[in-house]
Amino acid sequence: MKALLLDAEQRTANVKSIPEQRPAQNELLVRVISVALNPVDSLYVFNPLGSTGRVLGSDFAGVVEGLGATVPLTSTLKLGDRVAGFLQGACSINDRPGAFSEYLVCPWDLVWKVGDGMRLQEAAAISLCGLTAAQALFYRLDLQAPFRWPETPAMTAGPEECRQGSQKALLFFIYGASTSVGMYAAQLVRRSAESSGRTFTLLGTAGQKHFNMLKAEPYCYTDVVDYRDDDWPAKVLSLTNGTGVDYAYDCISESSTVSNTGKTLASNGKMAIVRSKEGGAWTAENLDSVVEPSYGAVWEGLGEDVGYQGMTLPASREARSFTVSFYKWLSEGGKLKPNPLREMPGGLESIVDDGLSLLGSGTMRDRGTKSAKGWMEPLSAEKLVYRIATD
Repeated sequence: MKALLLDAEQRTANVKSIPEQRPAQNELLVRVISVALNPVDSLYVFNPLGSTGRVLGSDFAGVVEGLGATVPLTSTLKLGDRVAGFLQGACSINDRPGAFSEYLVCPWDLVWKVGDGMRLQEAAAISLCGLTAAQALFYRLDLQAPFRWPETPAMTAGPEECRQGSQKALLFFIYGASTSVGMYAAQLVRRSAESSGRTFTLLGTAGQKHFNMLKAEPYCYTDVVDYRDDDWPAKVLSLTNGTGVDYAYDCISESSTVSNTGKTLASNGKMAIVRSKEGGAWTAENLDSVVEPSYGAVWEGLGEDVGYQGMTLPASREARSFTVSFYKWLSEGGKLKPNPLREMPGGLESIVDDGLSLLGSGTMRDRGTKSAKGWMEPLSAEKLVYRIATD
């Protein structure tokens, strides 16, 4: 079968033929139909952690072609089912499989069943960024989730408890509202409000061209501030009458964004970020000493030890069970609308020259390309997807 393999020495990737994989007893064999690109996919091509020959890619959607002998009947999975999920690809030191191939194998309970009303191109764009947002909101910031998992924690003292007895809306701020993670986070804040009965006022930053989209369904921001304004933290604070927000989620976490996002918090506010300080992506000179941003790599949700960003993340049973529960919620029709897509021409062979070029080296500052091709316009508020095969 064909797969997109890392060339660590040349900091690129090439399509090559590799042996077709066979599912282990607890795994599925999936024929990949569509894949979606994430910034980490390009980051670890241009700055490789993995060794040459690793299969790239994380997000996928496809059709079940085989089931391992111990996949339980209670899973309701069968040949021909449409499923989606993500793998780690070449984003770690230790060997992990990737999704950019004609076939892949993965644990049976780490996929979700795609409903008839959703295209596989749309489903491919949900898993990694949707789970990243869900982990931040429910697993780290302790908002009430629209689903339960075995280790659901007791609510810790925080903004919701401090406002008990008050019907005042909780203030939630998202820096990078038009990013893939940010758009899913906004939807999940709404799902939390529906399940908890609480009211949220949603504030965000984005480029002005996205304001109308973000204020409409399915995001429904109350107000959006232009991230290009030097005084955007002060503008966010003014929208709270100077009290600050109860929750903040920095969906960029580069350079000064973490410090500036921290400036928007109320005295008892909570904050989550998408990139670790250990990775060197951001600085915190002006971050209030009482604010400890919550971070966790989405890979924890796969339930395996991960050598990542100069540190080892131990396997987490709790994080894995959270993923399983989130996927079950999606399978049962969880209300999460796919982000806007840019459906790219070509298949595996076009990912490096076009897709990775658009994403750059994995940071927002390095994005942008000039090309006469209509599909190579600079990327903004869209998810890149490629069709690998027909349904």
